[in-house]
Amino acid sequence: MKATLSVNVNDQISKIDPRLWGSFIEHVGRSVYEGIYQPDHETADENGFRKDVIDAVKKLNVPVIRYPGGNFVSGYNWQDGIGPKDQRPVRLDLAWRSIETNQFGLHEFMDWCKKVNAAPDMAVNLGTRGIDEARNLVEYCNFPKGTYWSDLRRQNGAEEPFDIKLWSVGNEKDGDWQIGHQTAHEYGRLVHETAKVMRLVDDSVELVACGSSNHQNETYGDWEETVLEHAYDDVDYLSLHQYYDNYEDNLAEFLGKSVDFDNFISEVVAICDAVKARKHSDKQINLAFDEWNVWYHSVGADDESEPWGQAPHLLEDHYDFEDALLLGSLAISLMRHADRVKIGCLAQLVNVIAPIMTNEDGVWYQTIFYPFMQVSNYGQGVVLTPNQTVSTYQAKDYQVPYIDSIAVYNPDTAEIVVFIVNKAQEQMDFKLNIDNAELGPVVAATQFAGYDIHQTNEDQSMDLQMLEDVTVSGNQVSATLEPLSWNMIRIKKEA
Repeated sequence: MKATLSVNVNDQISKIDPRLWGSFIEHVGRSVYEGIYQPDHETADENGFRKDVIDAVKKLNVPVIRYPGGNFVSGYNWQDGIGPKDQRPVRLDLAWRSIETNQFGLHEFMDWCKKVNAAPDMAVNLGTRGIDEARNLVEYCNFPKGTYWSDLRRQNGAEEPFDIKLWSVGNEKDGDWQIGHQTAHEYGRLVHETAKVMRLVDDSVELVACGSSNHQNETYGDWEETVLEHAYDDVDYLSLHQYYDNYEDNLAEFLGKSVDFDNFISEVVAICDAVKARKHSDKQINLAFDEWNVWYHSVGADDESEPWGQAPHLLEDHYDFEDALLLGSLAISLMRHADRVKIGCLAQLVNVIAPIMTNEDGVWYQTIFYPFMQVSNYGQGVVLTPNQTVSTYQAKDYQVPYIDSIAVYNPDTAEIVVFIVNKAQEQMDFKLNIDNAELGPVVAATQFAGYDIHQTNEDQSMDLQMLEDVTVSGNQVSATLEPLSWNMIRIKKEA
């Protein structure tokens, strides 16, 4: 089977916003406790942060982390997580029916972000709280001094403001599972009023409004349009959330879900632009795909979990090889839409539907760790407009290309990087044609291939391998791709 990707270095979709490769930490399961924070662990530093987890997160080069939820935020009182730890209340977390000790809170999160070189995407509670919650939290975090909330921050050990620029205005408000679920009209009005007070405190903040929590939600489309009718001028980004499963154990259908992901983005862009036109606005709303991943392996165990545990084992999907392939295709879709998707958050980061898992012995990397690590580190620069030629197959709902591919030019490193997923169960002769560039040697070529589709990585036997059969001739790069493989090729651009 053959496939070709043709690009021109001067024909570009967009510069990639580094925040496209963000992630997500929520107070659920062992994401925080026994994940990033475990004071009694042998690797814990003076703050109780697991150093082995910090090292693993740094390998992912995550630039922004959404916190503290997620469903958790819609019932969360952020004041419970500040001040002396021995005075912090223990609460019922109704979102996940767990016990929350509040030993890890706002200050701990900000300190941890510094350790992993990430900026926060701070979510505010618009479920049980609201406008007052939002303005007070912005004042606490961002106002220098001389007011009640800013001086309380200083009293709690942070003399300088946290200066948080990115804020999520609520979470999944379209879902009835959400504490404080609202209609689109109710939420749109609340966003308008909440954004108003947040910007009165700090007019430099960027705000993300809740779009649909999945592509299949019954209010999808109407929700986006109605929320933006109320709040178009008040926010900078609209969020999208989407998780995929393979309950049917059908590989072709599963890998074809990247087409749904791609369509979801295109449709929401069209809705945003329709509202823009109707309002005669000069402002462009961009997207924050701030929850995306595969999620289904742990659902049965979670359904049987007893409530009111402390740091219970929840949402602990053990990802297999086919999950890594789909995740690679989803990442390629994000790059393909880099002109409008500026923020992304792989959900989540540690232990909970995550690329990094912990136990008492240390950390281990899931299959999805590898493609995400490569896009987060090398999916930088500008995305080149793709012209892809490849056969397709018919899935239930979509025509699916046998490969997903994208090329990125990074002027800082003078490299052209191509990412390719081969969804075919046979080798693929792949050619990359690059116009308006003088190519140098191959810098590196790797593949993630040769594994059973249901193999997981608890024993850490899975890893990236060298992609041997890669050649450069003139402006063309040729490679032989293994069946069912994730591939990355880096080529030096000489001129």
